[in-house]
Amino acid sequence: MKASVYCITRTVEQAEHIVLELKQGGFTSDDISALLPDRRGSRDFAHEHHTKAPEGATTGGVVGLGLGAGLGWLAGIGALAIPGIGPFIAAGPIMAALGGAAVGTATGGILGALVGMGIPEFEAKRYDAKVREGSILISVHTESGSQRDAARDIFRRNNADDIATGAEASVP
Repeated sequence: MKASVYCITRTVEQAEHIVLELKQGGFTSDDISALLPDRRGSRDFAHEHHTKAPEGATTGGVVGLGLGAGLGWLAGIGALAIPGIGPFIAAGPIMAALGGAAVGTATGGILGALVGMGIPEFEAKRYDAKVREGSILISVHTESGSQRDAARDIFRRNNADDIATGAEASVP
């Protein structure tokens, strides 16, 4: 059964270490998602944004994210500005979810994308609140029970918080 395993980390360094271990454990960049607040100042990092008005969000290519090898390895990493919420950095399948219709309103932003990815609403609300407070959400797609166990073990070894597993939503 396809499912995802989720966790919260408190620092970019902790998240990068988890992502590197997931990579070493055989997970691909397409399997791993990360979502974190964009705390960079414009004087510290160069980035450009392109308007994506239909989704109500600003997205774009990002140059010089300043992230280490762990998060920099993820596919599709980019910056988002979610109206009423603020700037975020996202990568992996969550980037596509946030770039879609779920971002149409401030209330639908992160919460709507997480529920749309198959996270139960009560857990999605908890993750949404923690990411808004500055924590980092990591999720990894798994195909089997052994992959789920491996991902949970990596999260535990790295002292991640709020480790949970959820069935994935089917994509039309």
